[in-house]
Amino acid sequence: MNPPTQPDEEATRPRASFKQWLKGDRRVWLTATSVAGCVVLLRMFGLLQSAELSALDQLSCLRPAEASDNRIVIVGIDEQDLRQIQEWPLPDQRMAELLQKLASYQPRAIGLDIYRDFSVGAGQAELEQVFETTSNLVGIEKIEDENSFAVAPPAALSNRNQIGFNNVVVDDDGRIRRSLLYWTVDGQSHTSFALKLALIYLQAEHIEPKPANVNPKYLQLGQAVFHPFEPSDGGYIRMRNSGGYQVLVNFYNAPSGFEMISLSDVMTGNVPPDLLRDRIVLIGSTAVSLKDFFYTSNSSGLGKEIRQMSGVELHANFIHQILGAALEGRSLLRVWSDPLELGWILVWSWVGASVIWELRSPRKSALSVLVASAGLTGICYLALLQGWWIPLVPAAIALVGSAVAVTGYIAHLQEELKKSKEFLQSVINTIPDPIFVKDNHHRWIVLNEAYCRLIGQPLQALLERSDSDFFSEKQAIAFRQQDELTFATGTDQESEEEFTDAHGITHLIATKRSLHRDAAGNQFLVGIIRDITQRKKVEEELRRTAAELVRSNAELMQAETHLRQMAYHDPLTGLPNRKLLQDRLQEALVWASDHGQLAALLFLDLDGFKAINDTLGHQVGDLLLKAVAQRLTGCLRGSDLVARLGGDEFVVLLPAIPGVQDVARVAEKILETLAKKFVLEEQPILITTSLGISIYPLDGTDMDDLMVKADRAMYSAKELGKNRYKFFAPETPCLDQ
Repeated sequence: MNPPTQPDEEATRPRASFKQWLKGDRRVWLTATSVAGCVVLLRMFGLLQSAELSALDQLSCLRPAEASDNRIVIVGIDEQDLRQIQEWPLPDQRMAELLQKLASYQPRAIGLDIYRDFSVGAGQAELEQVFETTSNLVGIEKIEDENSFAVAPPAALSNRNQIGFNNVVVDDDGRIRRSLLYWTVDGQSHTSFALKLALIYLQAEHIEPKPANVNPKYLQLGQAVFHPFEPSDGGYIRMRNSGGYQVLVNFYNAPSGFEMISLSDVMTGNVPPDLLRDRIVLIGSTAVSLKDFFYTSNSSGLGKEIRQMSGVELHANFIHQILGAALEGRSLLRVWSDPLELGWILVWSWVGASVIWELRSPRKSALSVLVASAGLTGICYLALLQGWWIPLVPAAIALVGSAVAVTGYIAHLQEELKKSKEFLQSVINTIPDPIFVKDNHHRWIVLNEAYCRLIGQPLQALLERSDSDFFSEKQAIAFRQQDELTFATGTDQESEEEFTDAHGITHLIATKRSLHRDAAGNQFLVGIIRDITQRKKVEEELRRTAAELVRSNAELMQAETHLRQMAYHDPLTGLPNRKLLQDRLQEALVWASDHGQLAALLFLDLDGFKAINDTLGHQVGDLLLKAVAQRLTGCLRGSDLVARLGGDEFVVLLPAIPGVQDVARVAEKILETLAKKFVLEEQPILITTSLGISIYPLDGTDMDDLMVKADRAMYSAKELGKNRYKFFAPETPCLDQ
């Protein structure tokens, strides 16, 4: 048979809470969390630091090229200059001439990245004169650190506070990724060579250093806040050389680097005037033989030759970062807090675990892990472009590590699953009831022969398939909903369903579902089926029979009610008849006797009713009797009773009357109500009433006696002129209105 269209599994799946979803694959999430924890430990012990720093270097080299920075020009002393000078250090006379020529171009600041702690050759006085008269000149000093001795600054510049230290911070792998802005030694604050020059340049832009709003201890230039480096920022772990005010360096990534001219060009005047005007001019060694070179984040990249950076270029990069951040908002390198980094590693560990757990295919899983790794790298790269250093290596190790761990776990589950299926198959074939076993993807993995016979399909056609492959959409959805309920609650479920087998026969079944786990934690849904088609047919017959009995009983009760109505009520007006009046009168007399109350019986007769009947016809007469009955009922209490004895005679029973005057008021109300005009079939009719009254126990205690006396009182009222009431009085004239 052709399987029906498979329903959308997501549409048929009941909504499960996150807690239930997490509980179903608890071992997977525990594995992923454990892998993340191991990665965090490796990171805390610094074992991933080198790899993370290398990853930062590679991503930095991949960044797009930046526009040329024409604010900085380097006067490099290269090998050709050294051959021409034929001595090093540069003599004082030659140094003074160089500085004077540069000053003539009116640069905004001049940085001398050459030590001058002692005189060299002739011209000391001229050089000191240049130092004292060049206000925008900044020299260097070296502060003693654990790797080198101190080098004193030129005294003339030091006295004018035109000195900046040129110490650099070298990581354990020999690369520079941080720069120093300030350094406090023996209680005295020192400013770096790069920051000193940058501040001179920014002063002309009306930008002064100030405490940052976010933290008064942070430096703010323009809108840029320079967050100081902490020993465990980014990929670093408890760095020892983290003293002073350090910041991470976002190196300048221009293909041609900074504009560079040689010492010879300056001395011969072979420099365009606009090249140096209003610029920062740095003077330093670029000759390889002088060995003033460093490795940085930009020193190497994929397919890129390793290149060292001269010290003067290094300081140019530091200056470029400060100016770019202060003037243009160029991103400074920032890092996440430790909790965010831990969460980041945990998320990627979960990604690796969930990909493997959901796909269960080696080829698809490997491809997905590669795609996820590429996505992780892309995210870190895009974040770096925005100035954020997000850990790549720990997250990648967590991603791959959790994927490998869950792959091993799945292999173990599959081996145990194979053993469990073989065991279950051998057991359930001995049971006569149809039994199926499903995995948590709702696929049949074990079936007994009784189930295959019930479905009408061979075993091999059913294994690894699902309900939607063989049943109608409606039936498949119903089965899946019951399965999901069992998976979600973890408790046994019993339900009744219907399905159509391969021969087109529809069966009614009762299914008991329960969950089971093997030693490896594999979860199975086991269903035991009973065919209840015949039982349901018998139950349906019983329901139909019971419904017919209920209907017959209702008809009998309705007939009984109708007969009772006919026996106790007047067929024309619907008022109680003589028999019901006698029953109620007897009850009223007993109650009045027990409670010491009065009861009144009012006998009414319509005056001139026969004439209306003769002149207007019996149909109008019947309508009049009905209208009189309605008015009588409407003007009395709910506990009072109005009865029709026949013809135009009516009786009113007033139980529980406090006094005789209350009876008189009721009688007056009745006379007044009935005296109002009736309009029947567009005919106005006026009629009056004669009314006789007997009272229990004043006029008697016997029911028949009271009826006779009320009747006699009514005739007395007619004899007195009609349209009045009269109390029974045997000897004296009656009290009337």
